[in-house]
Amino acid sequence: MKEIQDRLFAMQDLQYRDFHAKLMPGYDKERIIGVRTPHLRKLAKEFAKESAAETFLEQLPHKYYEENNLHAFLIEQMAKDFDTAVAMTEAFLPYIDNWATCDTFMPKVFEKELSRLYDKTLEWMQSAYPYSVRYGIVMQLRLFLDEAFRPEFLEILADLRRDDYYINMAIAWYYSFALIKQYDSTIELFTAQKLEQWIHNKALQKAVESNRMDKETKDYLRSLKRK
Repeated sequence: MKEIQDRLFAMQDLQYRDFHAKLMPGYDKERIIGVRTPHLRKLAKEFAKESAAETFLEQLPHKYYEENNLHAFLIEQMAKDFDTAVAMTEAFLPYIDNWATCDTFMPKVFEKELSRLYDKTLEWMQSAYPYSVRYGIVMQLRLFLDEAFRPEFLEILADLRRDDYYINMAIAWYYSFALIKQYDSTIELFTAQKLEQWIHNKALQKAVESNRMDKETKDYLRSLKRK
């Protein structure tokens, strides 16, 4: 939609574009305009009230990275119930082509239906689309490692085998947070070496980098590194 592209280019920050492009290796820099996230969120809040927003959401795939992020933020703004949020999210997931867009949005209504969302995350993790899989894992990380934690998910995720860097990084990221938040339930996977070696070591690395663990625990986790 040219109108939206014009509005995005009006907020372009070339220095920010260059910085952000470095965080997304392999992504075509020409598809990054360079718009800071607070500006995108403000635009989404305004645009959600316009009739053209519905048309924009239907015009997939988008050309620019910021158009995808705007789409994600519009889902947050426009989805007022769980079923609508899921439908809008599932229509968008196959078109996500980078980790930053994937990780940037979560409709608030998801938090009100955690039981139903848990089942959805398992569905997304079986998808052929890598960022659908990653999105399911990220939702587990964000919403299911505190009061809604289900220990069986640790084993479910351990059985997931996908040859995709951004999926495996999300898995490692999840387990690093699981070690921080649900240590007693999680540590056995590492002592028993149930995870793939790269995920095992990366999760330990990320957990040790956290300032939410004491030195003794960090030293123990370092001793579990596989060689």
